[in-house]
Amino acid sequence: MQPTPIYRTAPTADQAVDQWLASHGEAESDTPHPDDTSRAELYSQARWEPVFQRLRETAPVSRVTGTAYGDYWNISSHAMVAEVEGKPDLFSSSWRYGGITIGDPAPGEEFQLPMFIAMDEPEHSAQRKTVAPAFTPGHITELAVELRAHAAEIIDTLPVGGTFDWVGNVSTELATRMLATILGFPAEDRHLLTFWSDWAGNMEAARIADLFQVRREVLTEMATYFHLLWQQRLANPGGGDLLGMMMQSESMSQMGEMEFIGNLALLIVGGNDTTRTSMSAAVLGLDQFPDQRAKLQADESLLPNAVQEIIRWHTPISHMRRTATADCELNGQQIAKGDKLALWYISANRDEAVFADADRLDIERGNARRHLSFGHGIHRCVGARLAELQIRVLLEELLRRRLQVNVVGDVRRVHANFINGFRHIDVELTRY
Repeated sequence: MQPTPIYRTAPTADQAVDQWLASHGEAESDTPHPDDTSRAELYSQARWEPVFQRLRETAPVSRVTGTAYGDYWNISSHAMVAEVEGKPDLFSSSWRYGGITIGDPAPGEEFQLPMFIAMDEPEHSAQRKTVAPAFTPGHITELAVELRAHAAEIIDTLPVGGTFDWVGNVSTELATRMLATILGFPAEDRHLLTFWSDWAGNMEAARIADLFQVRREVLTEMATYFHLLWQQRLANPGGGDLLGMMMQSESMSQMGEMEFIGNLALLIVGGNDTTRTSMSAAVLGLDQFPDQRAKLQADESLLPNAVQEIIRWHTPISHMRRTATADCELNGQQIAKGDKLALWYISANRDEAVFADADRLDIERGNARRHLSFGHGIHRCVGARLAELQIRVLLEELLRRRLQVNVVGDVRRVHANFINGFRHIDVELTRY
C-alpha cells in the first residue's frame, strides 16, 4: 500500500505556524531588541514602517544580537542595500555560508537543494543561463496570450456585487495557473505548487523546531515529485515550456539532478509567492489611494508605471541575506568575516532619500523603477519581466471590464519576515 501523500494530511505552512503559536505563544523575549526587524509580527501586523524609518535615519547599518535568528546586521537604506548587492565577492549569497534568508539551516539539517540564487560566481551565472531563455522578451510576449486567457477566465467567474476573498479566488489561483503553464507542470497538480512554495518560503515554519519534521517531509515530497518529472522528461524530451528549455539547454549537462530540482524549487517560490503577493497588493493599494485608482481608470497608459509603483510600494520579498567573506567596513561599521547581513528591500523601497513621500502610492512617480524588489546586481530576479506582465495583464482585464475592486472587510497578512504576503482580503467588485 502506498503511503498517503503528505500534502493530503499536512496543514498549510501558515496553518501550522498559527497552530503552534496558539499553543506556545511567540517564541521571543517579552522585551525584544527594538532593532530586531526579524520579528514576524512586524509584518503580519503591518507595524514595520516606523522601525525602518528610524533605522534609515539613525543607523542604516546596525547590528542586532540575541534574536530568534541569531546575530545579524540590519541593512535598511536604499544606498546601503545597493552597495552590498554590488559586491557579491565580498558579501556572499552561497548556501554554503547560510544562503539567502535570515534563518540558518536547522541543526542536523541535511536536506539541501542547490539553486543559482544561492550560489556565487562562477556557479551562479552558469546555473542562471539554464533558465534565462524562458524570460526573454520574445518568449514572454508569446506567454502573454495564455496568461491573458487565464486571467479572463478567472475574472469572468467572480461575483459582481458579492463579497469574496481576493487572495484565494484570484491571486493564488491565477499565479498558480500561470506558473504551471510556464513550467509545463501538470495542470491537475497545480495546487501542489502553492502548498510547496508556502512551506519552502515560510521562515517562521523553518525556525520552529516542532515543525522541522513536517517541513522536511513536505520538501522531500516536492523533490520526489520533481525527480519523477525529471525522469519523464529525460525519456520524452521536448516542449516549449520552461521545463523543456531547461532540459534542452547546453549547460543542462553540467547540472546535477539535485541542482535541477533546486532551481525548480526556486522558480516555484519566486514565481508563485511573489506574484500572488503583488496581485493582492495591487488591489489593496489602489483601494487605499482612490485618487490613484481614478487616474488609472481614466488613463490606461499609466499602467506600466503603475505596475512598477505597486511593486515598490508593497515589496513582495522583505529581505535577502548575505554573508561577509572577509573583514570589511560598511558605512563606518566594522563587519567581521562570517557576519550575517539582512538586506531589507522592504525598507529600501520606502527610503525618502530616493522616493519622495515614499509611503504613498503614486502611479505617476518618475523613479518608481528604482525599486529594489527584484534585487540589484548579478542576482537581480531573472523573471522580473514576467512578474510585471502578470500584474499588468490582471489589471488590464479588470480595466477592460470596467471592474473596480473594493476592499470591504478582513485583510490578513502572512506571519513571516521573508514573504511579505497576504492570506486573505475581503473584497467586492463594482462597475464604474
